[in-house]
Amino acid sequence: MSPTPDTAPPSGYAEALAELDGILGQLERSDVDVDVLAANVQRAAVLIAFCRERIGNARLQIEQVVAGLDEDD
Repeated sequence: MSPTPDTAPPSGYAEALAELDGILGQLERSDVDVDVLAANVQRAAVLIAFCRERIGNARLQIEQVVAGLDEDD
């Protein structure tokens, strides 16, 4: 069974951020559909976790590069 669009992982950080922006826009509207509210919040939580992981991985890679530069000195 293939993942549905609501559970499909984003292809990258920019896509996740754009989707989060869209969800936020929906949540800020006064006519938000309560039936999809919980699903949107759950999806946002998945996207936030994805973004945090990507940021953490990038931070580690940067620290490794900087540490390598410090070793060269």
